[in-house]
Amino acid sequence: MKKEYVPFVEELIELAVKEDIGDGDHTSLATIPADACGKMQLLVKQDGIIAGIEVARMVFDRLGGVVFDQRAEDGARVRCGDVAFCVEGGIRSLLQAERIVLNIMQRMSGVATQTAEYVKLLEGTRCRVLDTRKTTPGMRVLDKMAVRLGGGENHRMGLFDMILLKDNHIDFAGGIAAALAAVRRYLSDTGRRLPIEIEVRSLADIDEVFAAGGADRIMLDNFTVEMTREAVRKIAGRCEIESSGGIRAETMRAYAECGVDYVSVGALTHQIRSLDMSLKACM
Repeated sequence: MKKEYVPFVEELIELAVKEDIGDGDHTSLATIPADACGKMQLLVKQDGIIAGIEVARMVFDRLGGVVFDQRAEDGARVRCGDVAFCVEGGIRSLLQAERIVLNIMQRMSGVATQTAEYVKLLEGTRCRVLDTRKTTPGMRVLDKMAVRLGGGENHRMGLFDMILLKDNHIDFAGGIAAALAAVRRYLSDTGRRLPIEIEVRSLADIDEVFAAGGADRIMLDNFTVEMTREAVRKIAGRCEIESSGGIRAETMRAYAECGVDYVSVGALTHQIRSLDMSLKACM
């Protein structure tokens, strides 16, 4: 896990604990003696890419009193029947962690599995799959981690780590040239060094971007495959190129073969199926 991700993950776990446990797990408090110990295992019930083991360990550490025996690595391909890890310790802690861990790992593994499917579609090209900001609020760091574990790459984490001039920014700022000039003044005035990406909606927009000084990356928004080929001819060697908007599994390889560097796919994180798994007692 990247060092910069840790504070986000710790805050998310703390919120999940408060949300689920509140003033106490009264079912476990009523039925399980305080000193009772037991063992559970994370059983994979569907083939895919496993993700979130490292986060699960942090959940168990937060709730305390367990020994974590890891059997699989984050990002590994798993099959139905595989055991990802075993945990042993206070039963109350195990039961309190159960749903939090499953919610995190099932979603992360679903994202990683879907990402791996998209990455496979681009094998043999130099194009890479990017995620977007279309994530569950508060859980973005987990979605971004899962994309990487599935073989994809992260775009920006949020609004703070990249300049991305999209259509609304450009329209409100008064056009491409005005928007780029304003960004350069802002970066100079604030002493920030952030990459600049700009969205274009037509082939003519590309010429306008370069006339205004260019950018680090140009995003081709809702271009057809034919338009993308022409755009690549205009841009190649001058900056990075990203295709975005309405790209589906059935069409993404055609975009990649146009010569773009990246294809960004919102579906990686907002149209996913969680991977089936369970956390069960070992008797």
